[in-house]
Amino acid sequence: MNNIQEVAQKCLKDEAQALMELIPMIDDTFCAAVQLMYECKGHIVVSGVGKSGHIAAKIAATLASTGTPAFYINPLDALHGDLGMIMEDDIALLISNSGNSDEILHILSCLEERHNKVVSMTGNADSLLAKHSNYHISVSVEKEACPLGLAPTSSTTAAMAMGDAIACALMEMRHFKARDFAKFHPAGTLGRKLVTKVSDVMYTENLPIIDKNMKLIDAIIPISNGKLGLGVIIDEERHPIGIITDGDIRRAVEGSKLNFFSVTVSDAMTKTPKTIHPEAKLVQIQYLFQKAQIHSLLVTDKENHLLGIVDYFAIMN
Repeated sequence: MNNIQEVAQKCLKDEAQALMELIPMIDDTFCAAVQLMYECKGHIVVSGVGKSGHIAAKIAATLASTGTPAFYINPLDALHGDLGMIMEDDIALLISNSGNSDEILHILSCLEERHNKVVSMTGNADSLLAKHSNYHISVSVEKEACPLGLAPTSSTTAAMAMGDAIACALMEMRHFKARDFAKFHPAGTLGRKLVTKVSDVMYTENLPIIDKNMKLIDAIIPISNGKLGLGVIIDEERHPIGIITDGDIRRAVEGSKLNFFSVTVSDAMTKTPKTIHPEAKLVQIQYLFQKAQIHSLLVTDKENHLLGIVDYFAIMN
């Protein structure tokens, strides 16, 4: 068991080290390559062979989903007709650890004849692919994390991470925002959080509203019936003036001991409850939950009238 842990931990450490050694590769050449892709009037065509092919497909998908038109092309298919998919305004991003893969070099030759710009990503700056590209981005690693030093491990991790670095840089240049991301991810949990408003998921019926002068012992029942683990205290104009949670009750019990039966809600409540506007998106309030270490927010309108409650566990579904 110890040997398994040691090997696995060493693998992660080696790959982490390989990523740290990539940082100096983010140089002027990297910036120029990203600038070229940013100015591209067509698509970024990403290609690679074997493991590099899987990485190329992932990078193309990441680029496409973050505002940079891109697609993956299989090098074998490209040499048998799919080169017709590449237009004159397209830029190629070719990935090969050795930089000397026959299939990639064949594609490179065709692209040169068509005058398409080429950015390469290799672990060998002296390779033919690197030398014949408009820009070369190095993803060289000192060693593979594989115990035998043979299986692509650190090298594939490095290439994948560099692809993410390119995508992130392009996102910044395009001022790509969460609302833009939602356009490309309309389905699933992530898309839901980016487009759904607080008003769509907040609780509005049978809210656990309690009087500030109520004895804490008596407040336990309405709080429990509300099934949100809290009670809300409002004034005559329905403005929230406090919130009391299960945790507040426990702390009141611990602090008051024998005097617990005389403690009122106003003695134990939090007098500055955090609120959110009903038009806010779920992705925004998820950040507030995590930052404030809370599980519920009161939903209020512009005049600070209580409209409802939004619960962390509800939006995480």
